[in-house]
Amino acid sequence: MAAVWSLCPRVSPPPPPLSLLLPLLCFCVQACGSTDPRDSMYKDVLLPYAHSSSHSHRHVRDCQPVAHGNGSHESWPSSRHSGLPVAESMMFVTDVPSSKYVGGHMTVVLDPLRTVSVLEPGGPGGCGMNQRATVEEMAKAAGCLFAQNAGFFHTDTGECLGNVVSDGRMVKESGGVQNVQFGIRRDGTLVFGYLSEDEVMDQSNPFVQLVSGVVWLLRNGEVYINQSLKSECDKTQESGQLRTFVDVASARSAVGHDANGKLVLFLCEGQTGVRGMNLWEVADFMKKNGVINAVNLDGGGSSTFVMNGSVAGYPSDHCIPDSRWRCGRRVSTVLCVHPRRCQPPDCGGHGDCEDGRCVCRHGWQGDACDALLCQKSDCGDRGVCTADGCLCDAGWRGRNCSQECLPGFYGDGCNQTCVCANGGSCEPVHGRCSCRPGFHGDACEEECPLGFFGASCAQRCRCDDQCLCEPQTGSCNATLPQVNNTLHRAEQCVVRHIIRTWRREEQRYLTERSWVIITVTLASLLSVSLLIHFVHACRRLTAARLPERRDYSYVPLSDIGDAAAARADARDSGKGDFALDDSDSQDDVWSPSGTVIS
Repeated sequence: MAAVWSLCPRVSPPPPPLSLLLPLLCFCVQACGSTDPRDSMYKDVLLPYAHSSSHSHRHVRDCQPVAHGNGSHESWPSSRHSGLPVAESMMFVTDVPSSKYVGGHMTVVLDPLRTVSVLEPGGPGGCGMNQRATVEEMAKAAGCLFAQNAGFFHTDTGECLGNVVSDGRMVKESGGVQNVQFGIRRDGTLVFGYLSEDEVMDQSNPFVQLVSGVVWLLRNGEVYINQSLKSECDKTQESGQLRTFVDVASARSAVGHDANGKLVLFLCEGQTGVRGMNLWEVADFMKKNGVINAVNLDGGGSSTFVMNGSVAGYPSDHCIPDSRWRCGRRVSTVLCVHPRRCQPPDCGGHGDCEDGRCVCRHGWQGDACDALLCQKSDCGDRGVCTADGCLCDAGWRGRNCSQECLPGFYGDGCNQTCVCANGGSCEPVHGRCSCRPGFHGDACEEECPLGFFGASCAQRCRCDDQCLCEPQTGSCNATLPQVNNTLHRAEQCVVRHIIRTWRREEQRYLTERSWVIITVTLASLLSVSLLIHFVHACRRLTAARLPERRDYSYVPLSDIGDAAAARADARDSGKGDFALDDSDSQDDVWSPSGTVIS
């Protein structure tokens, strides 16, 4: 198909005269520089008669046969084939009375709900901006395996006509204008026929794909064109353009389904008034190939079939500026057959998309993995649902949070251990201890004070002679071991009380550190005093052992005579022979012992 898009083919020599070459060169420059080479001329335009009858409520329209009761459309469950391939496309060539041999494509989609989408021109929002794009461009952007044109559009403004729903988004709503419709509802139901505004907007099972056509070709396996003409036409102009639209040979596009719920895309190639099929031939061909319900879509130059991103047929529109080549027309909506996709693509963040199906992670369920396995009613009033099941409130456990924590445990998940002593039990939510009679404290670690008993030690003993009672029951007939134990506790209590009293008294006067400082200071002073006395004693002892050393003292002269007389008497009595050689040079001497020596 590369040659289809070439605009300026090479010209072989001999070269033309210069006078002819210059005008041709100017024409090529203007054409190539100002026009998209892939644009078509929009010459093969096949328009049905304009009609505008509208209804806002479901009812049987005036022109519709009564044979179908109050039903104005047909619903059929779609095929849910899994695995690959998702679709099969075949080329055909057949002979028809209007133009002998006609070729085209029939594509059978095995899983319509998950592999077919209605595309807006240029992407989401294209209809709102009256954009147009080629089927090839849209197929490449969306990753379509197969694609063909779909709904009608205004050739001047580009406006998308009729109802359009794309991947669950309401793109355009016709306000009840009665065109034949093709759609896929959320549960996979295929819908063909005429729909009221209420039916289009129904949210109990909304449309995920919807596009409008003109003329209902087949209904329940029978050609339905005549009945459709009566339904679609305006009575004031019943012989107008719509009849020509039906009878003329042209390129055609249509969509239908078979008895197994497989979607069938039909496209025959042609050129209006020259070759192709009229709608009677299209309906007959599709019926022979097993189609049950079918709707005609936009045709003529709009009919374009694309496979794996490339045009796979022969569009009827000529290219601009060289009419030797054929170009696909810029159209509005497209029917795209793509690999299976998950909705939403990320499976709500709770699963993985595998071949178009959400494989839900633990704790989640649903086609979109958007529902918890655990339901609110499963957990009652004592838990909440999570992906891991019921998350129980503190103090409760079990699959449905109906059981309290086991004895000795409390808190969230019952995974905290109680610390209650002496046989006390803990409250399962916060772990507060409930003590047995005779004990108290945050952890039931203390027996009742002397003279008290019972729960929370709130009762006083009432024993004769102010005797102590048993702390659990308050019995005054306590056994000897119980009495000994009570007395022992009383002794410990008194001792602790005395020690605490002493410490408080000490703190009132001097602290322990102050006493240490005072004691050390006094000990130091005593040591210094002892040292001084020891030094004096040593000096006296040394002086007594050295007699040659004497200290002399002053003796008055008045005492010398008395001393001399005493010595004379001593000599006379023979009690001493000691004499002084020089009385003037001798004095009485004071000895350290306190005696006077002459």
